[in-house]
Amino acid sequence: MKKAILTFPIILILGFIMAGCVANEALIEDFPNDKISFKYSVSKAESYRLDYLVGATIQFVNLSVATGEATWDFGDGTPLVTGDSVTHKYPVAGTYSVKLTIAGETGSLKKNLLVSDIATYITIQPFAGGICLVKSTPVTFSLETPNPEQLPIVYKWIFPAGTIDASGNPITESSLADPGSLKFTSIGSQKVRLQTTLGGRLLEESYVNVQVGYTSPAKTLYYAVKSGNIMAYKIVNNLPADIKNSPYDLGVKSGQHPFNILFNDTSLYVLDAGKQFNYINDVDGNLGDGKISVISKDGSIVETMITNVGGTAFNDPFWGYIEPSEKTLYFSDRNTGIAKITLDKRNQTLNRTEYPYWVQNNRLGYYNNGWAFGAMNTNFAKVNGIWWWGKTYSGVGVFRFNESDISTVDITAGTRPTSGVLFPDIYIKSFVVDQSRGFVYFTVRDDAAAGFYKVTVADVENIKTFDDLKVAGRLIQALTPDTEGSSGEYVYITQLALDAEDGSVYFGYRTGDATKVTSGLKRYNPATNKVESVIDGVEVYGVTINNSKSKLF
Repeated sequence: MKKAILTFPIILILGFIMAGCVANEALIEDFPNDKISFKYSVSKAESYRLDYLVGATIQFVNLSVATGEATWDFGDGTPLVTGDSVTHKYPVAGTYSVKLTIAGETGSLKKNLLVSDIATYITIQPFAGGICLVKSTPVTFSLETPNPEQLPIVYKWIFPAGTIDASGNPITESSLADPGSLKFTSIGSQKVRLQTTLGGRLLEESYVNVQVGYTSPAKTLYYAVKSGNIMAYKIVNNLPADIKNSPYDLGVKSGQHPFNILFNDTSLYVLDAGKQFNYINDVDGNLGDGKISVISKDGSIVETMITNVGGTAFNDPFWGYIEPSEKTLYFSDRNTGIAKITLDKRNQTLNRTEYPYWVQNNRLGYYNNGWAFGAMNTNFAKVNGIWWWGKTYSGVGVFRFNESDISTVDITAGTRPTSGVLFPDIYIKSFVVDQSRGFVYFTVRDDAAAGFYKVTVADVENIKTFDDLKVAGRLIQALTPDTEGSSGEYVYITQLALDAEDGSVYFGYRTGDATKVTSGLKRYNPATNKVESVIDGVEVYGVTINNSKSKLF
């Protein structure tokens, strides 16, 4: 586990709490005796005295009422020691069971002692102005390496590309304890690494991420990396040639299948469908583990909005839409319906009593009249007051309805909503509507027509078959389908994010054929009418945009 940035006093407190925890481990033939007692502490009054570290001299003191000879077993295989006050050093990190036995007494006392390895802790000195800006803010570091045995220390700093020293010269490494004042020529998380050798032993590498902002306010794009973290990326047009734009690592796990992420106000909402996202016979089971998390825009605060842990896997939250005017998040499950929750809710448990379906398959006239039981949910949104609800199995297309179309009772086959179906029989995996410019962007998963498409709002009614997709200008980029998932439940491109300011559309693509198009964060550029690569080699699920411009987050 890498050592992230923490100030040393905090580490001391944490070490004290952890090391102060004790556990008696009773055995049938070796039971605890209330006449036996002892304490332990670091023997020297050093700055690290509350940490039980490798190489530290730890003093053990017999406090027993019993008066026989004290014998100590330090739990590391070393010979037993006798005496009322003894010391011991542990050369290897671990949890050790220390046992005190008193001659003439039956039983003994055991306490668990956690010995931590030594690590160097890096602290970033406060920035003038509060944030670090690209090419302009000097950055300095301070170090703390606990050294109980006063061993020689050798440091090796490793800096990211684009780091410059106080003289403006590129710097990639330094062996100084203080490398001096540095600046970064890249936006985003700049990972500074430190290798420490203590007494000839290489310690676990330490690192710190310096979050570097842009000199002018810009929007922030967020994306969820498969098996990785939530990342952020500044949307900067006409970036100067001497500045590189790299992503920020928020240090927060994306989750198992974060198909949708949404941004509202100052928070990011991550909908994680959990481990089991495709079909399994779990209708009455307990395999659910999906949840909706709320993350502050800089990643410093992570809260649980609602969780389905222990519930039915089919109920995990898959897709979402925020209606800001209602301060409400609408979220759908695997295939049955859509529920809603107000944005201020935290630590809720998903159940249909408190969070019933707002709409479900059998409460619209489409049931047995366009879709059937098990109609798979996908992307949904509200467009000009009309809901668009994507389905990809047992009814395929984007089904539209007004809230007045929702029945309060089950409908087995009723009159279909007058707003009707778009793209009937076409596997639309994700879509977004640019209402101001009059375009609909969508992705198709079918092998025969997989790709990213663009049509005018006026033209959507004319697309009924795969042949209609072949009309010139509709297909922007063919994208080979990935194979994650199963028939009707392929993952593919899970979300499109529109930058309403310039008409760009961002999405994550996990390739099915890297020889054609590589995985990565992609952008549809309206100026060129092409799909471009923003970041190559990353596998992405959900994407969203914070439209409020800032220099950092």
